[in-house]
Amino acid sequence: MIAMQRFLGKAGGLPGAPSRGLSAFATPPPARPGWRPIRKILAANRGEIAIRIFRAATELDIKTVAIFSKEDFGSLHRYKADESFLIGTGRSPVGAYLAAEEIVELAVKQNVDAIHPGYGFLSENTKFVSLCEQAGIAFVGPPSKVIQRFGDKTEARALAGEYNVPVVPGTEFAVTTVDDAKKFCADCGFPVIIKAAFGGGGRGMRVVRSADELEENFLRASSEALSAFGNGSVFIERYVDSPRHIEIQILGDGTDTVHLFERDCSVQRRHQKVVETAPAIGLPDDVTQALYADAVRICSGAGYINAGTVEFLVDPKTNQHYFIEVNPRIQVEHTVTEVITGVDLVQSQIRIAAGQKLKELGLSQDKISKRGYAIQARVTTEDPMHDFRPDTGRLQVWRPAEGFGIRLDGGNAYSGATISPHYDSMLMKLTGSALSFDGASDKVARALSETRIRGVKTNIPFILNVLRHPQFKSGKATTSFIGETPELFNFEFRQNRGQKLLNYLGDLVVNGRSVQGALGPVTPRVEPLLPKETPHGAPPKGLKQVLTEKGPAGFAKAVRENRGLLITDTTWRDAHQSLLATRVRTKDLLAIAPATAHALAPCYSIENWGGATFDVCLRFLRECPWERLAQMREQVPNVPFQMLLRGA
Repeated sequence: MIAMQRFLGKAGGLPGAPSRGLSAFATPPPARPGWRPIRKILAANRGEIAIRIFRAATELDIKTVAIFSKEDFGSLHRYKADESFLIGTGRSPVGAYLAAEEIVELAVKQNVDAIHPGYGFLSENTKFVSLCEQAGIAFVGPPSKVIQRFGDKTEARALAGEYNVPVVPGTEFAVTTVDDAKKFCADCGFPVIIKAAFGGGGRGMRVVRSADELEENFLRASSEALSAFGNGSVFIERYVDSPRHIEIQILGDGTDTVHLFERDCSVQRRHQKVVETAPAIGLPDDVTQALYADAVRICSGAGYINAGTVEFLVDPKTNQHYFIEVNPRIQVEHTVTEVITGVDLVQSQIRIAAGQKLKELGLSQDKISKRGYAIQARVTTEDPMHDFRPDTGRLQVWRPAEGFGIRLDGGNAYSGATISPHYDSMLMKLTGSALSFDGASDKVARALSETRIRGVKTNIPFILNVLRHPQFKSGKATTSFIGETPELFNFEFRQNRGQKLLNYLGDLVVNGRSVQGALGPVTPRVEPLLPKETPHGAPPKGLKQVLTEKGPAGFAKAVRENRGLLITDTTWRDAHQSLLATRVRTKDLLAIAPATAHALAPCYSIENWGGATFDVCLRFLRECPWERLAQMREQVPNVPFQMLLRGA
């Protein structure tokens, strides 16, 4: 515990957590070279990875800072941090999270000690890392010189050759023109694969099988890389047909480097990983040992610091492996490694960034072991029936499954959330674990079958078909598995009978019978009773004036002496809290306020603040709750306002 806390600083925490005051370790002990306290950390990202960073930091007693674009105003990640700040005004939704200078300036202004980039966006941007270093802020990842070597995929390939790690033939330098691409392909032949030189995650990646396809795919890959990573450079290499995609998780502290075994990421669609497993099954032991050795050797040689992933292709026919790249960041699929090893990779990243050594963290190679199997499924709003087109809309139902052996890493999904078209379509990562591969697969399948998501399409039916397919269960799936298995797209149609029935009944109650051939009595039509014309002039005096003029004692006396029935009207609370009513805006309540002041003048009170009023105003109506109250009081000066206060 002391080893964990010795480098931490001032307390922070997730909203709702108890106040922790100043950590006992806020004043650091005599520091060795490279040691630095981290009291406050900013996540330069959004969604589930930002939440993952905040949770890891909070457990380490570190205060957390979120950033958000205007499109992410209602996103969950900003509410999971101790502080949150709007960035990227005037920029595109993605551009806001690429505003490197603005993010570093904000961090300096808010006394942030460290920035964690997550994955994507600025995680492999050398300029961003340099800005952090110049500002004296710890970057939770490798230093800029290491990012430069591995972030540039062509330089990483050269480094692999330097340390005798086998590579697929490819361009020596980043390619920026179609002519250069044509020259390489003329020598290398087809098929080839075009990849973003300064990013990963499947973006900026295209397979080209003939010269006729080269120019169009080159331009598309370059454009996609520019949009996602701020740099349109690409590199090209010979394409290996139907390999297995195996990656090795590593941690380094600049002196020592260790591996945390392998992940199998072969189940991909258009180079986007769909299902990941750890460890890989069906690989000979000598192959995995060679992968471990090569991964550690190239990272040790480069003086690697922090977490990273060394990716390989393995030819299933020959078991020959080829180096692809080093991703100098945390990966989306890091959860499966955490589950089988018990090592918190994000906390390890933060602690290494603070200057701790692997041995201090108990992470020598002989102490790292694996147990069981883990499988991660990425649940997205992609519709497999329509070429995985991302769906958007409002989440009407959000009920993810839980249970023994299930881990959920959520992003911005909750009942009532609006799924935006501006960002990645992932709703959550579901990780299942068991002592056997089949057991882990069964747990993930059970949890996905139990999950209920309504309002948007999801890829859950597709993932279930993947998990149940014999080729996947045998461990023989390759990167071409999805493309060559059309039966994965045969789905059972989900009826969603319960929600359809509720919608029908609600429509029947409100609008009467509208379905042709419907039987039963006609729904009675009720004519609304409108109030008489509002009298001119100020409303009659009421108990609010008594409270103002005579104080609480005078108010209590007036209530006791009243000989009639005193009524509290709750219309202004229930009207915007009821499940079947539209949330009512302030302007709509103010429209009836003058009539209310006259009609309810003799009332005891108007209850206008319920259990969800503040949240509804702020998040759904986008209004200030305090201004709402002030405007109501101006229009209704004579009746006391009442709040529903629940005690627990």
